[in-house]
Amino acid sequence: MRIWKHTPKDALLLGFSVAQFAVMVWFATQWDDQPGWARAGGFVLVTLMTAYSIIVVSHLFTHVPWFTSARLNAAASLLNSVNIGQSVQAYHLTHVRNHHRFNNDPIGEDGTTRDLSSTYRDGHDGEHAPLLRYIFSGALQSIADRARELALCYRLWKVGPKETKLLSLAHKREPKRTRELRQIAADRAAHSLSLVGFALISWQWALFVYVPAFFFALVLVNVQNYYRHYGADPSNRAADSVSHYGRFYNLLAFNDGYHQEHHLSPATHWTQLPTVRERRRDWLDAQPRIVSPVPAMLGFLHRDRPLLHRGSASPKP
Repeated sequence: MRIWKHTPKDALLLGFSVAQFAVMVWFATQWDDQPGWARAGGFVLVTLMTAYSIIVVSHLFTHVPWFTSARLNAAASLLNSVNIGQSVQAYHLTHVRNHHRFNNDPIGEDGTTRDLSSTYRDGHDGEHAPLLRYIFSGALQSIADRARELALCYRLWKVGPKETKLLSLAHKREPKRTRELRQIAADRAAHSLSLVGFALISWQWALFVYVPAFFFALVLVNVQNYYRHYGADPSNRAADSVSHYGRFYNLLAFNDGYHQEHHLSPATHWTQLPTVRERRRDWLDAQPRIVSPVPAMLGFLHRDRPLLHRGSASPKP
């Protein structure tokens, strides 16, 4: 029987998920015996692993689940929800069905953006929101959302009638809609109970490492998303995102740098994104678009980035 839906290479992503969970449990159990430098190093490691899990592992899973079995995919969703501190199924709804539908759109006539994570959402006069506001307000909002989800234990973490955004993004037809909403509840239970478990192992680790690491991981994720779109032209399907083609980064991040290609074909498996670039190279190269010399996380180093969203290919002053 075939296990992997596309390729056994996805075992590398699953391996990272298992490793991250094991690392977090190990650090929690070792808290009392660790010197200060080990605690600090553990904080940095958990922060980076959580950010990587959101940006790469869970992101790829939400677009192209790894297994042929629905039950195995549901189990992977639970594991990754523990690792990223939020429901992977909810991430799928807000990212795949919202972000990839509206593609970082600017503010419309109704005074807001349709893309819930758009970098323009808190901007003015057609500009992106200021970087610090985008990365920190988004992280704080996520922390508040997770706190509310913890409090939903009295209804077994089910999606309630007031959660209109999730309900509007869930599949319209049964039984898929019910399965998606049940998976969100299961994911929420998994990451909520895991936090309780970590606190029982070591409340000091949960309070001083896990929660702050989750917050700073969200900050890093928001930096990544910001520079994946900063300066791009949301009105042009061939230029509404920023790609980075460095071999080393794309080897470590499973072709995450092919972001324009990913936007053009969100359902394409990560192994095939370079093929998307080759297939559409002539069309892409004919467009005024942004190709960054650095990964999105380091986008602030791309000082001469064009600002195509201003209707001009002129570099940033």
